[in-house]
Amino acid sequence: MAARIKNMTDGKPASLILAFAMPLMVGNVFQQLYTVVDTMVVGKALGVTALAAIGAADWLNWLMLGIIQGITQGFGILMAQEFGAGRHEDLRKTIGCSLSLSLLSSVLLLGAGQLIVRPVLGLLQTPPEIIDNAILYLRIMYLGVPVVMAYNLFATVLRSLGDGKTPLHAMIVAAVVNIILDLFFVIVLGFGIAGAAVATLIAQLVSSLFCLYHIRKIEFLALSPSDFSLQDHRPAKLLMLGSPMAFQNAIISIGGMIVQFVVNGFGVIFIAGFTATNKLYGVLEVAATSYGYSMVTYTGQNLGAGKAERIRKGTRAAILISLVTSSLIAAVMLLGGKAILSCFISGTPEEFEQTLQIAYYYLSIMSIFLPVLYILHITRSTIQGMGNTVLPMVSGIAEFIMRAMTAILLPMLIGSTGIFYAEIMAWLGADLILICSYFSVVRKMEKLIATNTTPAEHT
Repeated sequence: MAARIKNMTDGKPASLILAFAMPLMVGNVFQQLYTVVDTMVVGKALGVTALAAIGAADWLNWLMLGIIQGITQGFGILMAQEFGAGRHEDLRKTIGCSLSLSLLSSVLLLGAGQLIVRPVLGLLQTPPEIIDNAILYLRIMYLGVPVVMAYNLFATVLRSLGDGKTPLHAMIVAAVVNIILDLFFVIVLGFGIAGAAVATLIAQLVSSLFCLYHIRKIEFLALSPSDFSLQDHRPAKLLMLGSPMAFQNAIISIGGMIVQFVVNGFGVIFIAGFTATNKLYGVLEVAATSYGYSMVTYTGQNLGAGKAERIRKGTRAAILISLVTSSLIAAVMLLGGKAILSCFISGTPEEFEQTLQIAYYYLSIMSIFLPVLYILHITRSTIQGMGNTVLPMVSGIAEFIMRAMTAILLPMLIGSTGIFYAEIMAWLGADLILICSYFSVVRKMEKLIATNTTPAEHT
C-alpha cells in the first residue's frame, strides 16, 4: 500500500501530474459509467419520458453531490499540506475531525434533501408527465447521502497522500456492480427509475468500503478515539476550507436549475435531447476533473514543503496538458457524437430524430469551447491547493450570474438554442476571475515562503 502513496514535492512536475491524474481519469471514466449506464438503460428501456424525468432531476442531484464534494475536497487541502510537511500526527487528527464533521453534515443534508425535492421541482415548473418519476428518483438518491459522503471523503484521504490508484480500483469494481444491478433492477425486475437509483447507491457503497479497507492498511493513519475530537481549532479550519467550496458548487448547481427551468418550458422532446448531452458532460470534463484533483494534491504538498517555484512550473505544465487533452476529446465528440448520443435515445423515428438533432447541436457547442472549461479546472484547483477557497467561490458566483443571465436572456433573442450557450458563458466568466486570482495568490504565497512562514498556517 505504501508504494501507492506519492510524494509530489520532488521530480518533474508534468510527469508527476500526469502519473497522478491518469488513474484518476480512468476511475472517473468508470464513475461516469454510473450516469451513462443509468441514462442508456432508462432511455432505451423506459423511453423518452423517463429520460426526461432523470434530466429534470439532474441539477438537484448535482446540487447535493456538489455540496458533498466541496466539503470533502476542502478537507483534503489541509490533509495534503500536512502530508507534504511530514506532520503525520496532525494528519491523523485532521482525518478524524473530517470524519466527524462529514457524519454530521450528511445527516443534515439527508433531511434537507427530502424536504426540498417536491417544492423545488414544482418551482422549476417540471412538466406533470415527468414530475412524479423525478421526485421518486431524487428521494432515493438523497437517502444515500451518507454513502456518497463516505466515498468522497475516503477517496479524498487517499488522493491527498498521492494515491490515485486505489480510488481507480474502487470505481472499476463499483462500475461493474452498477451495470449489473442496473440491468437486473430495471429490465429484469422492472423497478423502473427507482431501480436505476438503487443500483447507483449500492455501487457507491461498494466503492466506499473498498477505499476504507485500503485506508486502514496505512500504518501511519491508525486513528485513536481522541483524533475524532471537535474541541480544538481544527473543525473551524476545516470548515473554512470546505464551506466556500461547498457553497461554490451549490451556487453553480442553482444556476443549472435556472437553466433547467428554461429548458422545461420547451417540452419533453427538448428536455430529452438536452439530457442526453448533459449526461455526456461528465465524460467531456473527466480529464479536467482528474487534472484538478492532481493539482490540488500537487499544490498542497508543495506548499506544505515550502516549494513555491514548483507550483508555478506545475501549473504551466498542467495547462499545456489540459489544452491538448481537451482538443482531442472535442475532436472525438464532433466526429462521433451522433453515434454516441444514439445510445441514449429511443422512441418513434420522428421523436428519435428530433431528440438527436437537439442533443448533437448542444454537444457540438460544448466541444468547441472545451479548452475554456479545462483552464477553469486547472486554475481553480491550483488556487484551492494553495489554501484559498474564497476566490474559487467568487468564480462560482460569476458562473452563476453568467449562466443565469444567458439562460434567461439569450433564448428570447435567438430561440431555444440560446440555452446551449449558458454553460459556455459561465466558463468564460469564471476563467476571467480565476486567471487574475491565480497570479495574485501565487505572489502572496511566495512572499510568505520567503519570510519562512509556515504556509499551511495561512490556509
